[in-house]
Amino acid sequence: MTNNDALNTHTASAANLQIADALSPSELAQWCDDYLQASQFKDYCPNGLQVDADRPIRHIITGVTACEALIDAAIEQQADAILVHHGYFWKGEPQSLVGMKGRRIRKLMQNGISLLAYHLPLDAHPKIGNNAVLAQSLGLQVTGALYPHEQYPVGNITTCAPISSAELQARIQQVLKRAPLVIHGADLGAERRLKKIGICTGGAQDMLEQAAEMGCDAYISGEISERTTHSARELGIDYFACGHHATERGGIQALGTLIQQQIPSLKVTFIDIDNPA
Repeated sequence: MTNNDALNTHTASAANLQIADALSPSELAQWCDDYLQASQFKDYCPNGLQVDADRPIRHIITGVTACEALIDAAIEQQADAILVHHGYFWKGEPQSLVGMKGRRIRKLMQNGISLLAYHLPLDAHPKIGNNAVLAQSLGLQVTGALYPHEQYPVGNITTCAPISSAELQARIQQVLKRAPLVIHGADLGAERRLKKIGICTGGAQDMLEQAAEMGCDAYISGEISERTTHSARELGIDYFACGHHATERGGIQALGTLIQQQIPSLKVTFIDIDNPA
C-alpha cells in the first residue's frame, strides 16, 4: 500500500473519532500512527505516544520541539497533550531521567500532560509532511523522491517554472519570515535559472550530493555545515539553508489542523517557540 492509498483508508476511523468529546492518549496516538504510517519508518526515536499521562485529551498544544518552554506554555493553557515533531528518547542519548530531561518529564507527569511525537513520518507524509507543506508554500510541485528506492521518501524532488536563484531566495524569505543562507554553485550566481529543486527540511544538508546526482539545479534544507559550502560549489548546485526550525513548522501545524477538522470537539493550539537555528 502506498502512502497516498493509505490516506483513503482512514476515513472511517476519523469519522469515529469525530463523535468523541475527548480522546485517550492511546486513541489519539493510534489515529496519528495510522494516518502517518508511523510503523513503516526506521527512525532515530520512537514515534507516537512517548509520555502517557493517562488523562482524557480535550486540548492539544502543537509545536516543533518539546522543549521546556513549550511545556510551560502547555501548563499555562491547561492543555492535556503536546504533539510535536521533535520529541524525546533519541538514539545514543543518556537514558536516565535526570537534569534537563528529568525536569521536562517531571513537568509533564505532574501536570497530567501526555506527549506525542512524530519525526520521519511527519517529514515524509505526501499531504501534510514538512517537505510537502514547504514545497506547496513555495509554489513547487513534488514530482519524485531524492532516493527513488524509498517507498516513503524523506527527501523529494520538485519542479517549477524557471525561477532565478534570487527570486527563490526572496520567496523563501517571504514564506518563512527569515532570510536563507544561499551558496551559489555556478558562475551565474543569483541570476541562475532554477527549475528542478531538491528539498528535505531540517538537518538534511548532507543529501546535497544526492540532489546533484539526481540532476537538481538547487537544493533546499534547514541546516548548513562547513563542508556544505564546498560541496555546493564543486557540484555546481545552489544550496538554500533555510533554518531547521523554520522549515519544520509547517508539518506539525498541518497535522494539528487536520486533527481539529476530524475531531471538532478538540481544541488544538499551535505555539511557536522561536529558534534561530
